[in-house]
Amino acid sequence: MESGAETDGILVERTRRGDSRAFDQLVRRHLRTAHAVARSRLDNPEDADDVCQEAFIRALERIDDCRNPDGFRSWLLAIVRNTAHNRREYERVRHATPIDTVIALPSRDDPFADARNAELRVHLTEAMKHLTELQRRVLVLYDLEGWKHSEIARELGISTGSSRVHLHVARRNMRKRLSSDLALGSL
Repeated sequence: MESGAETDGILVERTRRGDSRAFDQLVRRHLRTAHAVARSRLDNPEDADDVCQEAFIRALERIDDCRNPDGFRSWLLAIVRNTAHNRREYERVRHATPIDTVIALPSRDDPFADARNAELRVHLTEAMKHLTELQRRVLVLYDLEGWKHSEIARELGISTGSSRVHLHVARRNMRKRLSSDLALGSL
């Protein structure tokens, strides 16, 4: 089998045997998703970078604890979420008032796209603050990470029906908040 086509399970087993290139492949394969998860939970992009780095280091150190090597992605993203949660709690205690920082990637085609994207991120982040923690987690797992309701249910200890309901309510609340921002001309 060609190394680029290896499953996560094979790469985890190779990593356990000391093959650092296998872990590099796992990092490349899952970095974008891990960063999206960290970014969805943190206000500062640099914190998301740090959380990803820390999560991958923890994953490597604890690779033998991954009970289902083919489920490496889920296991890694749980580490990312926990690390991001710990970082958020640390920052909350450390600073009385958090400073929101939004950095958008430069756009060559539309000079105003950066400003609109930055503003949209602020509105999305603000709208997510009005969701319950469970609604936020279901929304992120389903829409950003691509989990199935059965996986979310197992991860969060809820039923698949409850996962669907929380997703529906979260999306409805997000649409309502964001549409009111649009109506006010904020976006």
